[in-house]
Parts: sequence; C-alpha cells; structure tokens
Amino acid sequence: MSTQLPVLLDGLVDDAAVFPPGSAALPDALAAHRQHRAAWYADLVGPLLIPASTVAAGELSALVDPGAGLVIGLIGDTGIGNLPFALSVLAPDSVTARQVEVAVAKRGADPLPGVAELLRLIDTMPGVETVYAELPLTFGLMGALDALTAARADGVPIAAKFRTGGLAAELFPTPTELATVICACRDRDLPFKLTAGLHQAVRHLDPETGFTHHGYANVLAATLAAADGAGVSRVAELLTALDPRPLLERATARLHEPRPLWVGFGSCSILEPLTDLIRLGLVNGGYDA
Repeated sequence: MSTQLPVLLDGLVDDAAVFPPGSAALPDALAAHRQHRAAWYADLVGPLLIPASTVAAGELSALVDPGAGLVIGLIGDTGIGNLPFALSVLAPDSVTARQVEVAVAKRGADPLPGVAELLRLIDTMPGVETVYAELPLTFGLMGALDALTAARADGVPIAAKFRTGGLAAELFPTPTELATVICACRDRDLPFKLTAGLHQAVRHLDPETGFTHHGYANVLAATLAAADGAGVSRVAELLTALDPRPLLERATARLHEPRPLWVGFGSCSILEPLTDLIRLGLVNGGYDA
C-alpha cells in the first residue's frame, strides 16, 4: 500500500537519534536515518541533527559518503562562536546543513547579547536555510522575540527555538508558559521550533521520571488555534487536554494545509511519534509496494 502523509505533518519530526535519551551511536544513527529517508513516511522526517562538537572532531567525515548528499541540522553545543568552523568542516564532504540551532543564553540570563552575537555571524553561514536561536523561557524573552522579528523583517533567516522538556522538572514549561510563547510568536509572525519531551502525541505523565510531558498533538492543535486568533487561555486549555478527541478534531480539519509557524520538533525516536500518529488516525500506516 502506498501512503502519503498529509501536508499538515510534513517535516514535523527532526531526527535527534544521537541525543538523549536515545543516545544512538553516530554510525547507527546515520544508517537508521537513511532508512527513514527511504521509507513510506519519509515526508514526516526532517534532517538528522548532529552536534557541532561531533562535526568539528571529524567523526562525521569518517562515516559519510560525499556523493550521498547528506542533509543535517547542526546543533551548536560548542557555542555560538564556534559555529562557522563546524560548518566549514562539512563542506569537503558535501554535507549540507539545512538548519543551525544554538542556545543564546542560559536559563535566567538575558538572551539579547547572545541573539546579537548570533545575528553578527549569520553572514558566515552560507547555504543555511534557517538559524534557530534557542531562548530560555525566562527573563528577557519578549525582547529577544522582538529582536528576531526585526531581523527577519530585514531578510535574515532566523527563527526561535524553545525547550519543552529535559532531565529536570524546570525544563518543562507549564501549559500557560508555552501558550504564552506560542501566542507571542503568532503575534510576531515568527516561526518557532521545539525540542525535548515531545515523543508522544498527547500530554501524559512519565511514570519513570514523574515529569508531565507535553504532547505534540496538543502543540499542533494549540498552534492551529493560535493561528485562528485564540488567546492564551484557550491555547493553554488545548495544551492541557488529556483527551485526544478535541485535538484530532482541530487537526483533521486542516490536514491538507501547511502548519502555521510551528516548524516541528526534534525526537530521538522517529518511530515512536509515527506510531502515535497512526494510532490516532492522522496517518494511514503502510508500505510502498
């Protein structure tokens, strides 16, 4: 059976296999990513995300075929200033960095100096479609969003990124915090990406960690509602929902339209979110004949 994913889900999940909690070895991640790119659900899958430290150490060069045309997302774990060097290492292997993602400030710190530093370096990143500034959901957030918006108005390919989970409780924003961010990006027409904690479709409690995780179907419904003009309280209600039915109702009405503003999220598993999408009926699972 041939299966085509709906436009609404195109490129929803970036392949973060090498990152925790999956922490796959790079050779295994590359092999699995090639399989994902050749599978019937390939349209769901974004680029393979690789740390800049791995690239700078030459670990990717030893494994990649220059003729394969590998497309990755470069994660700036070595800091903003080291991004140009990591990108330069990719060129001889014909690896394309479609996107660059980097934290511009630690939690509680003013993000504006980091945003300014990143903006100064973007001219040294030829071929990169989008640079994502990861912003802490703390002090100075709205000012940083304004700075990104102003840069985009000048033609700079920059967008926002937010963390929605991790190894500590404080890394999980509340529904109201996340709703505020979604509406703030909506008000600025600013694309955003999310990372961490979004493996399952519906909001749930992880029995192993005790953390309550946001669901990506919740985020999808909430973003669609925000795009339709909903306020923070209504967007937060959708983020809090444990019943998938209202989420599915909103998503199925827009299956043939592109996602507004929310670019997608990184997941250390591609098959886990795919399985939930099939279970919920948003995707018809199948294999190419």
